[in-house]
Amino acid sequence: MSGKLPFVLAATLIFLFLYCIVVPAHEYPMRPEQVLTMVVEAGLLIGLVGAKYKLPAWLFWLALVCGFGLFAIRLTSDAAWWTGHLSYWLLPR
Repeated sequence: MSGKLPFVLAATLIFLFLYCIVVPAHEYPMRPEQVLTMVVEAGLLIGLVGAKYKLPAWLFWLALVCGFGLFAIRLTSDAAWWTGHLSYWLLPR
């Protein structure tokens, strides 16, 4: 692996986790998009575990918790299962 790729994986997982907590979803995605986002998140987690020894320990564990947190968010409600975000609001029309 490249020297910067493990840091990109960790930063991506941390950013996605924070984004899904802070920003509410406004619409449900189609089923293929939902599955694809879950596959991408799982791929990022697998890549992070593969790059474990190229990262500082604190960054690895933080990114790992954020990666599992992305899947834990999906278990909080039906809207979270579909969107991956912690909250769901419909925009006014």
